[in-house]
Amino acid sequence: MSLFSKVTRAMRTIAPLELADLTWDNVGVLVEPPYPAVNTSRVFLTIDLTPQVLDEALNDAKVGAIIAYHPPIFKSMKRLTSADVKQDMVMKAIAKGVGIYSPHTACDNCENGVNDWLASGLGKGSVKPIIAFDSPPTDHPNAGTGRYFTYEVPTPLTTVVAHVKKLTNLNFLRVATNDQEKLIKTVAICAGSGSSVLAPAKADLYLTGEMGHHDVLAALANDTSVILCEHSNTERGYLTANLKPALEEALAADNIQVVVSKLDKDPLTVM
Repeated sequence: MSLFSKVTRAMRTIAPLELADLTWDNVGVLVEPPYPAVNTSRVFLTIDLTPQVLDEALNDAKVGAIIAYHPPIFKSMKRLTSADVKQDMVMKAIAKGVGIYSPHTACDNCENGVNDWLASGLGKGSVKPIIAFDSPPTDHPNAGTGRYFTYEVPTPLTTVVAHVKKLTNLNFLRVATNDQEKLIKTVAICAGSGSSVLAPAKADLYLTGEMGHHDVLAALANDTSVILCEHSNTERGYLTANLKPALEEALAADNIQVVVSKLDKDPLTVM
């Protein structure tokens, strides 16, 4: 069995594909090289597979598999040419014999996934899905879309902001609130772009990466505060904190190493 096959099998246990939102998402094996690279022993993790990040992975001869949280192939391709950035990356991966796998919303919805990672940094409280699955896999009984976090003791918004900064390793967040001294009891969480999941949710606070201007105004009209971290900042820390150790455990018998990209970053910065 190739390294890529072993990684694929492990990922389907960590984040079963039946948990993904297949109505729009593109998950699973995206690039399966017909001639896998030999003597490989590393899996490379990234949120976004940009040309720079791909070069980082392919320059390591030990990398045989790339797990890109966001699917680098999303729209259909009618040809493969180097003139198109996405197509060029696919061809380079195939030429090097490196497979690409994307878990995306399967990682959002599974247990110990991206949204559970976000909830883990808020303090003491309980967690449940915003939308629970009717028949989740046996290993993921609490799988679902988004997360509700309920504090054991109502916590000042300023303290919650500090928790989120520490978890995401960010110096600045975007915050919308009617009252900076507000006590927070419930937090509705959705990594990435959370408007569609959070809008129906009743909570004291929304935590997500990005929301539209009018969605933020609608939240404030319902006296719901909002914390925005920028899209991938609500996802990236999950790679090191949760996915890397889970994969290392699953692949330990095969002596496969797991590394996280050093170049992957959110495209937006504060200047």
